[in-house]
Amino acid sequence: MKRYLPALLLVTLSTALIPAVPVIFTGKPHTQAAEMPKLKEFIEEENISVQAYNVLDISTGEVMEVPVRDYVIGAVCAEMPALFEPEALKAQAVAAHTYAERQRLLEQKNPTKELCGADFSNDTSKYQGYFTVSQIKRYYGENFDEYYNKVAAAADEVLPYILTYDNEPIISAFHSMSSGMTESSENAWGTPEPYLVPAESKADTSAPKYMEEVRLDRELLASRLTSGFEGITLSDDIKSWIQINEVSESGTVLTAYAGDLLVTGNDIRSVLGLRSACFSIDYSEDEIIITTRGFGHGVGMSQYGANAMAQEGKTWQDILQHYYKGCEISFAGAKE
Repeated sequence: MKRYLPALLLVTLSTALIPAVPVIFTGKPHTQAAEMPKLKEFIEEENISVQAYNVLDISTGEVMEVPVRDYVIGAVCAEMPALFEPEALKAQAVAAHTYAERQRLLEQKNPTKELCGADFSNDTSKYQGYFTVSQIKRYYGENFDEYYNKVAAAADEVLPYILTYDNEPIISAFHSMSSGMTESSENAWGTPEPYLVPAESKADTSAPKYMEEVRLDRELLASRLTSGFEGITLSDDIKSWIQINEVSESGTVLTAYAGDLLVTGNDIRSVLGLRSACFSIDYSEDEIIITTRGFGHGVGMSQYGANAMAQEGKTWQDILQHYYKGCEISFAGAKE
């Protein structure tokens, strides 16, 4: 059998395969809400220098200087529903801030020519989502004041903090909902990280659209497979066109046969436009029925799982330490 070599990398982990670099951050980890000073007091007492991120606007080619606070708020607005619980929004803000800090440091060491000196761009096919204030206004419409203030309040409370492992900002992967158990980065992308390992997230199974069914007739399935997998050979028997080969404990299809090719579950997810790589297959006479569970790559923090934890009274620290095993919550800056 031929082996199809995957070349796809998911959006929220655009830096996953790039080695971490030493960080400039110092400070002890904090785990209790009572220990968290308000942002203004924290900045004054710790003499933290507030920075800005350089963001390339792909529509204009302009490199925008965006204050850290504005960027974190814009990222949370783009990535998580404002209706979610405040503690979940805080967890998302820390994850978004951590992502940005890691990417900024990676660019300092190995600049990407296409970024023109920016830390990252607003291209959501390569980097995490980010909305400007004007985009947030259009997105929230008449609810702008209420939703923006809610997200801003959450971001302000946690703005001084990022997630670190061995004193480096982590790959803060997140996704909408898992299959009920999050996936390891090793299974999803072939790159093991000690803090991106499976975590229980049973509340995801009751999230909206947790289970979705996709039906493709013979002609459409053949078209997508032949256009998506170069050199594929399909027999007359449609039931042989996709066959699951290996599944992880979290439910992710690790490998499968697409015709005569051995491919990954993520390859099939991409080619067929599925919500996740956690899927099962059934066939009727001339049709394939694919049932997916969860939404997204399944690695790191589940956003619906985070919201469920918040509804149960868990803090943002609890949420982050549940989904990012062994990580510390550290100051996102150094004393001048």
